[in-house]
Amino acid sequence: MKLAVVGGGSTYTPELIDGFARLRDTLPVSELVLIDPAAERLELIGALARRIFARQGHPGLITTTSDLDAGVAGADAVLLQLRIGGQAARLQDETWPLECGCVGQETTGAGGLAKALRTVPVVLDIAERVRRASPDAWIIDFTNPVGIVTRALLRAGHKAVGLCNVAIGFQRKFAALLDVAPAEVHLDHVGLNHLTWELGVRVGGPGGRDVLPELLAGHGDAVAADLRLPRAVLDRLGVVPSYYLRYFYAHDAVVRELGEKPSRAAEVAAMERELLALYADPALDEKPALLAKRGGAFYSEAAVDLAAALLAGGGPAVQVVNTYNGGTLPFLPDDAVIEVQARVDGSGAAPLAVPALDPLFAGLVSHVSAYEDLALDAALRGGRERVFKALLAHPLVGQFDLAEGLTDRLLAHNKEHLPWA
Repeated sequence: MKLAVVGGGSTYTPELIDGFARLRDTLPVSELVLIDPAAERLELIGALARRIFARQGHPGLITTTSDLDAGVAGADAVLLQLRIGGQAARLQDETWPLECGCVGQETTGAGGLAKALRTVPVVLDIAERVRRASPDAWIIDFTNPVGIVTRALLRAGHKAVGLCNVAIGFQRKFAALLDVAPAEVHLDHVGLNHLTWELGVRVGGPGGRDVLPELLAGHGDAVAADLRLPRAVLDRLGVVPSYYLRYFYAHDAVVRELGEKPSRAAEVAAMERELLALYADPALDEKPALLAKRGGAFYSEAAVDLAAALLAGGGPAVQVVNTYNGGTLPFLPDDAVIEVQARVDGSGAAPLAVPALDPLFAGLVSHVSAYEDLALDAALRGGRERVFKALLAHPLVGQFDLAEGLTDRLLAHNKEHLPWA
């Protein structure tokens, strides 16, 4: 089995390599190709990846290349983990929205739109080249904003599934609090990428007993602390929101915080420099502890599970993914991309039935899904007016003057990535 990782020079990659090595019985990878235009960084991470495989006795071949077409040729699956513009662009996404009193974040609000505009055309070009070189290959998208990028891939007819680590993070956290094996925990995880709620926490599988009320009663303080929301919010909602909901439920407080401390992009950039220095040590043959602070916890396990379900022929699996709605949430169009538990096998991902979504949550999902549709249109066709309309539609913007000011700033800070701007 051949897998290719586009963005293989990412500091995330050793996490992915560690997962491939540890879970080789689940996903028997014989060849892994790391693809990245940053040749020096790619070789550094490729060498560490080979040492990790060797330490854990994995027989697979790891190669590196800056040639995308050669790297994806013959691949069974291609994983996308891109950041167009790097941490410098992320820093901009987190900074200029604050000038308008709006949250600055790389996947939510105006910054998230900027990332989508930069990313969608590049991902679609990569996907077309994958289709030419390996027409049967699956594309697993971990590139943010995952919902919009996955919608672009699916609408273009690609064999694609979107993946996020929020659900598996909750699963692992709840399993530890409940003192059960993670495989025993099934989440009623419903919404859009980075806009989800855990409506139930079931022990024993999809039909298991819902222990969410007990979880909140016994461990609500710990869960709330992780989300950086007041415990009373969880008690009143009766569900566990994704930590990205803090940008909606506590927007003004978050804006004040972001204006008073270094940006996450600056923190990550410093962390990446330290990680790359560690990776350069020829004695290092395992992922360093610092990598856990980089983000993307459990990404490798989720990616291995998804690739195995799509490729390994071990029968269907149930996993939270991003895929077409197809009537699952009846208030959304069928071609909206949602994030829910799905049955995954060699034919793709089919959403499972989900509990009815309370209007308190369904209204926000409808609002953001409509924004995502406009954002994708802007990413595909360009134009200032399309950018403006997407921003005006976003629930964290929603005002004419704000949308105008944000549009001007977005275009000014992204000219090098948007030819039409």
